Amino acid sequence: MRHIMLTSFQRREGARMFWLIVFCLVATFGAPIAMVLIRNKQISVKAAEHDISIYKDQIAEIDRDLIRGVINEEEGKNAHNEVARRLLAADKRSAIEQGATLASPQINLIGLSMVGVALIGSVWLYTEIGMPGMRDLPLANRLAAQKELRDARPDQLTAEATAPTLNTRADPNFESLIVQLREAVTRNPNDMTGLRLLVNSETQLGNMIAARMAQEKLMALLRDTADHSDFTDMGEIMILAAGGYVSPQAEAQLIRALSQNPSDPRARYYSGLALAQTGQPEMTYRMWSALLEEGPEDAPWIPLIQSQIVQVARAAGIQLSPTTLPDPSFEHVLKATDLSVEDGAEMIRVMITSLSDRLTTDGGTPAEWARLIHAYGVLGEQGSANTVWRNAKETFKNDPEALALLTEAARSAEIIN
Repeated sequence: MRHIMLTSFQRREGARMFWLIVFCLVATFGAPIAMVLIRNKQISVKAAEHDISIYKDQIAEIDRDLIRGVINEEEGKNAHNEVARRLLAADKRSAIEQGATLASPQINLIGLSMVGVALIGSVWLYTEIGMPGMRDLPLANRLAAQKELRDARPDQLTAEATAPTLNTRADPNFESLIVQLREAVTRNPNDMTGLRLLVNSETQLGNMIAARMAQEKLMALLRDTADHSDFTDMGEIMILAAGGYVSPQAEAQLIRALSQNPSDPRARYYSGLALAQTGQPEMTYRMWSALLEEGPEDAPWIPLIQSQIVQVARAAGIQLSPTTLPDPSFEHVLKATDLSVEDGAEMIRVMITSLSDRLTTDGGTPAEWARLIHAYGVLGEQGSANTVWRNAKETFKNDPEALALLTEAARSAEIIN
């Protein structure tokens, strides 16, 4: 798979900048709210005291007008009563607000606590569901990158020419039967039953290009009678022949399968793989998450998804802990795929080679390094496990938690006591 990853240095620098911006935003929005809570009571009391002072001045002015004879006694009495009524109301309001001001330290403390809880809670919520330190991914840039990846994809034959071979050892009697089956299909090229048997037999032997050629002959005979499983088989065989790469031709087969049966789980798994390889990990994550929920647990695509979904989630900007997903065990792979011990080991070897290449090129989490150490232990390749263990120790030498996880993996691989 192609991956959209950040180097460890870029992630650290991005995280520092992100948290600096968060601190500035919290200070910018939190400080004014705190000041309002502290000052609003004082402002209200001062306003009431100002009104009282005005009303007192008005009463004094009315008394002076009576003495000078500007107004008569009746007018003075009415004006005096009206202003006195307003003065009493203002005085009462001032008393109430002064009482509230006495309690304002407790009220302010509660208010400030609520603001603090809201701000801290917002930051905590982001750390749980967000992706601190992830670079900006403008839509235009993402669409351009996706188009570039799709346009640059090699075709099926080119991919097959560079793909690793998966030929497996087989019983001599079985190989003899396969030779006879090939001869029988050559003599009778329109025998669809014989072609199906040949496709399955070549696949079991790991002769994926031969299996692909046989499946193509079968599809040519089926024509309009081919159903979704036939198209999925064709796409799957092409992907395996190309070493796990989904070519445009293989993707076309998956599209035809899903057009007939949108719920086909194998076609959905490989379509998710194609999306991940063309820079659309968020769509892969949604598709694969649904498959994990649907199950069943022993389905052959389940361990394959489990081994990759954490990496896909990270590329999509989704924080997903590797510990929430069990690693596909050796026994699980054998049960899910109905492979022999030798073929199951070969499948795991292909999976861990992909993981090893990615960790070497792009780096990864301590859990991923620990998974690689454990995987080599499963295959009995203690030398490779020890090499990964030394590299991982150097990478995470300043991270005690990571070293503890790696040490546990090294013990499980039996390379340390």
